[in-house]
Amino acid sequence: MGFKIVFTKPAIPDLDGLARFIAGDNPRAAVEFGNAKEGLGEFPFLGRVVPEFKIETIREIVHRPYRIVYRVFEDRKTVEILRVWHAARGTPNIWHTAGM
Repeated sequence: MGFKIVFTKPAIPDLDGLARFIAGDNPRAAVEFGNAKEGLGEFPFLGRVVPEFKIETIREIVHRPYRIVYRVFEDRKTVEILRVWHAARGTPNIWHTAGM
């Protein structure tokens, strides 16, 4: 049984805004970007540990130039998408989002 994928309130407009921006130039790339998180349901530790935080359960998938930052809850079998971030914007603020 796979992990459930949920989005935090800040991640929803992050994803929506980036998908709209990408679709303006390349609709196919927007769909590919939207699907980048799909493997997390079966492989929640697929992404690397976010280097800035060094916390095993806070990970990211880099889909250049974007970062999909998420947290894994093994006990709840849940992957929580914290932020979807353009890498040029630096390190995402996840602490308030993650309840930390």
